[in-house]
Amino acid sequence: MISPARAVAARVLLRVETEGAFADLALDAELSRASATPRDAALATELVYGTLRWQRYLDWILGPHSRRRLASLDPRPRVLLRMTAYQLVFLERIPPFAAVDDAVSLARQRAKPGVPEFVNAVLRAFTRRGPREREPAPPADPVEALALRASFPTWLARRWVERYGLDEAEALMRSMNERPPLTLRANALRTTRETLAARLHDEDQIETTPTRHAPEGLIATGGGRPGSWRAFADGALAIQDEASMLVARLLDPNAGDTVADTCAAPGTKTTHLGELMANRGRIHAFDPQPARLALVGEAATRLGVTIVETHHGTVETLASGFAAACDGVLVDAPCSNLGVLRRNPEVKWRREPGDVAASAQRQREILAAAATMVRPGGRLVYATCSLELEENEEVVAAFVARRGDFTLDPPSEFPLALDPDGFLRCRPHRHGTDGFTAVRLRRVV
Repeated sequence: MISPARAVAARVLLRVETEGAFADLALDAELSRASATPRDAALATELVYGTLRWQRYLDWILGPHSRRRLASLDPRPRVLLRMTAYQLVFLERIPPFAAVDDAVSLARQRAKPGVPEFVNAVLRAFTRRGPREREPAPPADPVEALALRASFPTWLARRWVERYGLDEAEALMRSMNERPPLTLRANALRTTRETLAARLHDEDQIETTPTRHAPEGLIATGGGRPGSWRAFADGALAIQDEASMLVARLLDPNAGDTVADTCAAPGTKTTHLGELMANRGRIHAFDPQPARLALVGEAATRLGVTIVETHHGTVETLASGFAAACDGVLVDAPCSNLGVLRRNPEVKWRREPGDVAASAQRQREILAAAATMVRPGGRLVYATCSLELEENEEVVAAFVARRGDFTLDPPSEFPLALDPDGFLRCRPHRHGTDGFTAVRLRRVV
């Protein structure tokens, strides 16, 4: 009988490969459809994200055992080979025979003639090789060799090596392949971090440790899927990475302020702003996608943030109605997402070198429109979940050059030390967080 976890993981990986599905959404849908047990859900999650993180490395070490190039295979056998190789190489508690047998059984479903036999032959040959024998001879180019071993596109590996140097680039890539922690934000409107930690332990046997920088954060282990926790259902917490928590804190909103979140969906930072404002004042939340904008309202309702007003549309179309009306404006700009590859590993296989510059053009337009909403003396925070210069420093430099009435306004004290140029840069290999870049500006006149 095929493991339900492997069956779910294979379906998700195939959807990611053939439909361009987002792994997290596809996984949630498949787990719900399969009514998976917590144990099966945990294994399926590990298989999906682990296989996607290490995809290029897995193709590299599988290559010598296949008479056909993996890139030329149909998606289904390719996915099964990768998923099984991941188990054999990275998961010590998985019996090799169980992983291989399930892969062959899954290959038989709707398979072309010869496919199950091919999958079996490749995996049997692969399992006969020891860990030290599995890696082929690396390329002579040190960047190409690093990209293969760290499982990254060569263009991105080269970009980071040129910026950070070989050692730090490798540390960054390795950190992007780690399993991210489950990080929670205690809802200050309803509880404290300490009270939430005790409640999670008592109700769901969840162990937690405080985050290093964000004062409202907890790192949780155990307890299954957060959606099943009573503390989640009654709005005592939100799921949010520590770096993301620091972005709202950088805006430093006060109770009674009028604030705008210009790219608000799904509402994680919007509701955090409301908590920091003690639910007093007004938050205008913009998003151009109605379905995603609805998530903002749902999050605000669950967390008891009643000061959020949602507005359907882009900031470029809506800003004129709020000219110089806001004490603070948050621009959490859409970006390449190259800072959150721990959580969205499929993104690194979909990005091309030109995508970074394309994101930057859109970001400049959003920032320019958002700035018109800031009153004199008000604050503007620009943030992305990216570490790339084109999407951050260069966007901000061009904006300040055009708008002489805005200046950098780094806080004198902050939970995580800002860089000397006033930017907040959260790096996975240094801080254990997602990769975020943010900066605060102030309108001086």
